[in-house]
Amino acid sequence: MTRVKKDDVREHRIDMEVVVDAYDEQERAMGWYNYLEDKLAFPFQARCIGEKRSSPLQQGEVVAVTGMAPEEDCEHDMLVDVQWQGRRLAVPLAQLEGVAVDEAMQEAIGDWHYWVARGYQF
Repeated sequence: MTRVKKDDVREHRIDMEVVVDAYDEQERAMGWYNYLEDKLAFPFQARCIGEKRSSPLQQGEVVAVTGMAPEEDCEHDMLVDVQWQGRRLAVPLAQLEGVAVDEAMQEAIGDWHYWVARGYQF
């Protein structure tokens, strides 16, 4: 993803709702995990917006997102479980956009995309 301009409103929300009181990488990862788990209503449909070597999804492919991947799988990236070709896989949330999701879910997914696009790390 390309770098995006700083968004003060989004930065404030991330600081106050996601990584507030997080002092190390593990706490920031868990802050993101809990924020996304609270904001996303599973299951939902999502479209692949970018291919990654670590994921079999192709751009434009639509999948059912069934939940967050286990916490231990999200220590370095936010992964979600999807149904794909009859199997359950964990793929990076950064490669997905919600399809017909509500505003709160769009905002939460957008917050994660913003974090990644800005080059922030846990």
